[in-house]
Amino acid sequence: MAGNDCPPSVHLDAPQKRVAVMQPYFFPYAGYFRLFSSVDEFVIFDCVQFPRRGRVHRTQVIGPACTVEWLTLPLAYHAREVLIRDLAFSSDARDRLDERLARLDWIHTTSGPAADRIRAFLYSPLESVIDYLEAGLRLVTEVLGLSACISRSSALNLAPSLRGQARVIAAAKSVGATHYVNSPGGQALYDANSFADAGIELAFLSPYEGRFFHLLPSLMTRNLAEIRRDIDETSSLP
Repeated sequence: MAGNDCPPSVHLDAPQKRVAVMQPYFFPYAGYFRLFSSVDEFVIFDCVQFPRRGRVHRTQVIGPACTVEWLTLPLAYHAREVLIRDLAFSSDARDRLDERLARLDWIHTTSGPAADRIRAFLYSPLESVIDYLEAGLRLVTEVLGLSACISRSSALNLAPSLRGQARVIAAAKSVGATHYVNSPGGQALYDANSFADAGIELAFLSPYEGRFFHLLPSLMTRNLAEIRRDIDETSSLP
C-alpha cells in the first residue's frame, strides 16, 4: 500500500512551502506533472466525489487505427456519491484490462528507457484503486526525477462538512502550505482573497503548451530527459 512519504519536518512551520492539492489521474498529460516540479508537497485529493467523466480512471492513448481513444480502468459499480478513496476494481478487472492492453501493440513492442517499468506496472495486481493510482503517479515522478513528496488528503481528517474551495484550503493549511499552486483550469474555481485569509498565497501555472499530451506512450518510447525538459520549460508561474 502506498502512503505518505513526506518527512515530519515538511509539515512544520517553514518560511515557504508550496503545495498542490489535486485529484489523482491515470497517466495524465505531461502538463499535470508540472505541479510536481513546482511544489514541495503534492496532496492527492482522494476524499472527494469521484468524477465519472474525468481522468481519474482513464487516459488518452493512440489506438490501433492511429486515432486517440480512452484506456479505462475497469471499476466496480458504485453509488454516484462514492469518494475516490473508496473506488474498487470490478471482480474481472484484470481480464478486462488485459484485453484492452492487448489491442495496443505499442504497449508490448516498445523498448524505451522506462518501457519495462511501465509494462510491469500496467500488469501488476489490481487490488486497491487508490493505491494503484498513487503508484502510477509515483512511478512517473520517479522515472522523470520529480522530487515533490506525496501524501493523501484522506489522511488529514478534514471536516466532512467542508466542500469545494474550503476543503482545498483546509487540506493545504493542514500540511503547512504558505503557497498553493494549481493548474490553470482552477482559475474559475478559486478566490485569491479566500486563500489569503487562510495565510496562503494562490498561484496558477500557465496553460500547458508542451508536446506530451499522450504521456503513457511517450513514457514508453521517448527520451525521459526530453519529457522532463518539456515539463520544466512549461512550468512557469505567471
